[in-house]
Amino acid sequence: MPLPLTALLASTPPGPSPITAQAVVVQIVKAVIVMAFLLAGFRLLGKREMSQLTVYDLAMLFALSNAVQNAMTAGRGNLLLGLGLSGAIVVVAWALGRVLVRAPRLEARIIGSPTILVNHGVVLDRNLRRQRVGRDELEAAIRGIGLAGPDQVGLAVLEVDGSISIVPRHQP
Repeated sequence: MPLPLTALLASTPPGPSPITAQAVVVQIVKAVIVMAFLLAGFRLLGKREMSQLTVYDLAMLFALSNAVQNAMTAGRGNLLLGLGLSGAIVVVAWALGRVLVRAPRLEARIIGSPTILVNHGVVLDRNLRRQRVGRDELEAAIRGIGLAGPDQVGLAVLEVDGSISIVPRHQP
């Protein structure tokens, strides 16, 4: 008699019990759920936070990967389970990439879309606040390409990867 989904997703105690095909499938389902949770969490963080990883952020990511490892593998260090989960993660990432290429609206929802920060010399403060970009960060990016200030910018865009692209304003 098959177990209900809630029973399948409940963590199994670590031990020497053999890994069955059903146990591998259960762990793959857990891995996909954890991936979806992490993707949603990283998407909610915003573009700027993900683009500027510091040593602290990198350490946090390593700790996070260790934390979710137990959720995905139930504490088992089994080679078959590790290969099955890593294969599932690669397949899900590949499939998601294929789907997103074919569905631009879905891609914008999941990955995000560029945000205009300066338009024809006018700083869009609402967009700065919404994307959590400081005015000083914007001005540093403007100075980084050799311009004196926002009035010399035709277009400044916060890209999906968190970088700021700047197109100079054409002076007559």
